[in-house]
Amino acid sequence: MRRSGSLARQVLLVRVGRRGVEGGGTADVLPEPRYQDRPRRRYGLQRFHRTRIETIAPVSPAVVPAPVQESVETPIPLLPGERTMARRMKFALVNACTLASLVLGINAIFVAMRGDVQLAALLLIACVAFDGLDGALARKLGVSSPFGAQMDSLADMCSFGLAAPVVVYASLAGEVPTAAAGVAAALVAACAAIRLARFNVSPKDGRFFCGVPTTMAAAVLALMVVIGLPVPGVVQVAGVALLAFTMVSSFPYAKLARLVKLPPWIWVAPVLGALIDIRVTFGLIVVGYLVSGPVLWLRQRRTI
Repeated sequence: MRRSGSLARQVLLVRVGRRGVEGGGTADVLPEPRYQDRPRRRYGLQRFHRTRIETIAPVSPAVVPAPVQESVETPIPLLPGERTMARRMKFALVNACTLASLVLGINAIFVAMRGDVQLAALLLIACVAFDGLDGALARKLGVSSPFGAQMDSLADMCSFGLAAPVVVYASLAGEVPTAAAGVAAALVAACAAIRLARFNVSPKDGRFFCGVPTTMAAAVLALMVVIGLPVPGVVQVAGVALLAFTMVSSFPYAKLARLVKLPPWIWVAPVLGALIDIRVTFGLIVVGYLVSGPVLWLRQRRTI
């Protein structure tokens, strides 16, 4: 029985081996797919992990922004340069002249509203004097500054852009219709504002003004009221409008420093004329100065 059992077992093994040989396997060792697939699975797992690591974007460490340092704005000094007590006193003196021009202009408005046009015109002439004085002192004492330039521009707008039109309106109100006087005064104010704004942003010329300066226009208007030109009201309105437009024109007008340097004999005729008839002489001087701008402009165009 034992021999027959062992014999039957051998026969069974031989048959199974033949089937393995006929199926392409080995007769001695049965295929073990579990152990043969293990390296493949392991290789596939490694490839999967490698691909997964490569596809995932590397996580960068958290970037902490650097603390932003707040810029401390240093205030611009009103007086550039050495800040000694002497220079501060000079700076205060120059700005006191500018403020005096501003205060006189405001008072000229009040006086003109009260009806005293002559006194208002005299205050306007005082504004012109202080306006010329502050610039001369600033250059003489060496305390010119951007602050002073802005202060001077604001004071000019108050004195020559507001006070002068009010004085003109008060002087023309009784001679021409109210609408005509209002239009003339509004033209002076508008052209003065344009003139001052253009002067602040335009390059400066040491020889000529580009248009009649507001200071000179205000002086002409004030002297016209003080002298009392014997001309009709319509002519006065036309003259005021013409003077306003010359402020915003591009005609070159000589500065006062160049006029002072003219030969002395040229001033003989105006002085004699003022002794004879100051009104006619004043009118001729104003007309001659206004005409000089277009003449110089034509002369410059011919030389180009």
